Amino acid sequence: MGRRRRGTVAAFDEFVGLGEIEADGERLAFHCTQLEDGTRSVEVGRAVEFAVTAGPFAAPEATAITKL
Repeated sequence: MGRRRRGTVAAFDEFVGLGEIEADGERLAFHCTQLEDGTRSVEVGRAVEFAVTAGPFAAPEATAITKL
């Protein structure tokens, strides 16, 4: 894992800071602290580039997210 991918923000809950990115038919969870620009929000539909790593329960998640 760890390679960079591109996708689109499919969902984001600003209250809890959790969202999902859709890429190649797969949905990956992410937390707002993974946004590289230091903001804590991203709009649904925004194109992003990200890395994929194993989360705390071994499920893949999006990290090091860059807004495009």
